[in-house]
Amino acid sequence: MGAELDFTGRKVLVVGGSSGIGNGIAQAFRTRGADVHVWGTRASATEYVSDAGSDLSGLVYAQVDVGNGDAVDQAAAQFGAADVVVLCQGAVRYGRQEFERAGWHDVMDVNLNSVMDCARAFHDALAASGGSLIIISSTGAYHAMVGNPAYAASKAGAVALVRTLGAAWARDTIRVNGIAPGYVATKMTRVTTDNDQRMAGVIRAIPLRRTGQPSDMAGAALFLASPLASYIIGQTLVVDGGLSLG
Repeated sequence: MGAELDFTGRKVLVVGGSSGIGNGIAQAFRTRGADVHVWGTRASATEYVSDAGSDLSGLVYAQVDVGNGDAVDQAAAQFGAADVVVLCQGAVRYGRQEFERAGWHDVMDVNLNSVMDCARAFHDALAASGGSLIIISSTGAYHAMVGNPAYAASKAGAVALVRTLGAAWARDTIRVNGIAPGYVATKMTRVTTDNDQRMAGVIRAIPLRRTGQPSDMAGAALFLASPLASYIIGQTLVVDGGLSLG
């Protein structure tokens, strides 16, 4: 088991790896020997030092605007070889902003359009290495999110994209899979974590009676990128403590 989860000598990119779930995944690959790079939105890694849930130690950071397809193509060309690419970028707009045109497009551009742009940009590198592409979506793909239509639609689209790219790119020796996290306490979910009443309701709905941690998602990512998952393609693994079982 240890050998299968040893990523020594492998080059890994986590898009959206500067904080939260992506950061947990990035650090998990680093501790298992990988050369790990992360893309984020801020000018330098030092700008994340004071952020809770952000640890860029030992990681190679670059600022890349994934909402700009040309910038993605340029950064991917400079990046070169890749063995594992994890796409964990995400956006959400609260206060019913996603019902408006601007809010809808903002979220869809990050959560779905940029995911395809990044996948396309790294296709050749992953084909050359026989690599793994992992797309992070959400359990929101599988149920209504009354206040967030763009988030729900974009995550459902990401799940469909995993299936389609999994089938289309298997012949290119790229394994495409996904992870659908349940409720994980990150900066994107502070609207709930900062509200004791809402948090109590969330915990009651989770059979394991706790929220997820970035490390829970990291374990799934390590598995999907490893030889242990060599015969798995096009699948999105739900990691939610049983939340979706109710």
